[in-house]
Amino acid sequence: MDQAAALFAFPQNPEDRLRLALRRLDAALSEQADAVARFRGSLSDLRTAVGGLAGQVQNYRATLDETAAKVRHTHEAALELGRTADRMATLA
Repeated sequence: MDQAAALFAFPQNPEDRLRLALRRLDAALSEQADAVARFRGSLSDLRTAVGGLAGQVQNYRATLDETAAKVRHTHEAALELGRTADRMATLA
C-alpha cells in the first residue's frame, strides 16, 4: 500500500468528494449556529450585568448627593458655631 494513500484518505469520486464537502459544510454551519447562540446568550448576560451596574451607579450617586447635602449642612452648622463662639468671646 502506498504511504501517500494511507495519509490522505480523500474520496476520488467527484460525487463522493461533493458529499464529503457538503457534510463538512453542514457541520461547520452547525458549529457556527451554536457559536452564534452562545454569543447571543453572552450578550444577554452582559446586558443584564450592565443594567445591574447602572442601578448600582444610580444608588451610589444618590448616596453621594445625600452625603454632600449632609456635609453642606454640617459645614453651615460649624460656621454658625464659630460665629457664636466669636460673639461669646467678645462678651467675656
